[in-house]
Amino acid sequence: MIRLSMSIVPRRGAWRRASLIAAAALGLARSGLGAGLPAEVALGKIPSPVVFRGDAQTAYRDPAAIFHDGWFRLFFTLVRIEPDHRVYSYTAWSKSRDLLSWTEPMIFTPRDQRLNYGSPGNIVRFGEAWVLCLQTYPRPNGEPVGNDTARIWTMRSQDLESWSEPELLRVKGPDVPEEKMGRMIDPFLLQSRDEPGKWWCFFKQNGVSMAWSRDLKTWTFAGRTPGGENACVIPDGSDYVLFHSPKNGVGVKRSKDLNEWQDTGVLTLGQKEWPWAQGRLTAGFVLDLRDEPRVGKALMFFHGSDFPEKDPRGGFDNFASIGLAWSNDLKNWNWPAPATRER
Repeated sequence: MIRLSMSIVPRRGAWRRASLIAAAALGLARSGLGAGLPAEVALGKIPSPVVFRGDAQTAYRDPAAIFHDGWFRLFFTLVRIEPDHRVYSYTAWSKSRDLLSWTEPMIFTPRDQRLNYGSPGNIVRFGEAWVLCLQTYPRPNGEPVGNDTARIWTMRSQDLESWSEPELLRVKGPDVPEEKMGRMIDPFLLQSRDEPGKWWCFFKQNGVSMAWSRDLKTWTFAGRTPGGENACVIPDGSDYVLFHSPKNGVGVKRSKDLNEWQDTGVLTLGQKEWPWAQGRLTAGFVLDLRDEPRVGKALMFFHGSDFPEKDPRGGFDNFASIGLAWSNDLKNWNWPAPATRER
């Protein structure tokens, strides 16, 4: 496995400089990771469903991914427990040609417990830029979870590696002050299939809340539906499919119009067989590449924890790992060795 060691924690205000350093450093690795672009991704050669394994000081959570120019780019929350036991959350990315060899995670948000950027929802193309949505998860006083000032944001990029400073997503409308927006986390952006130029933002607040915009800046709140965290919505034929996070597993809902949703089940994949996911399996993100000739599957990235999230041994700020599964139909899912199974 090829890994490039270049994990950098930028101070607030050093976003662009740190990102440019990262992009330059990655150029040194491209001759290795980029050599011999496979005509087809060999999922059967992946030896384990674990992409990044958490440990006593580290958690990998909330994955999101994009496939562009022959690269899989994985974005995620990276949590670190420092020697003084203070906990910091970051947003990081890694990339791969084949889903097997991944670059060392690159942190691109600041070390600041008042912010704790994380939970990247997805990456979309808007105009001439890539747009990433993500959250803040402030825990400045050692709170067990993000406090009431948690909000959702966007960042922009030309190359998926160097990112702008965050911009607040005012999903309650432009006239609602930030302090009146309420706690919100886990954004996800979706372009309307039925109305060109219209964008939806799904986010966690009193269920799965929704807002719409035509410029990703001016938003109109549009209600909510029952559901958990980490909403991910993709078109599938005449349906929309919503993946979300109940208490355990990946919940699935279907809708024709984004208004009326029908529960269709909960996926737990190979959790019973995975020691690294015995605490909880959650945060499923689906990258639909069934029409991409080199892949031909829908990929699900998710995270699992060794222990329940309130277990004194860990499971929230540590011992959380990112896993991978795939599907032809979004219903039956496969994953790597020891034996490929279906659920």
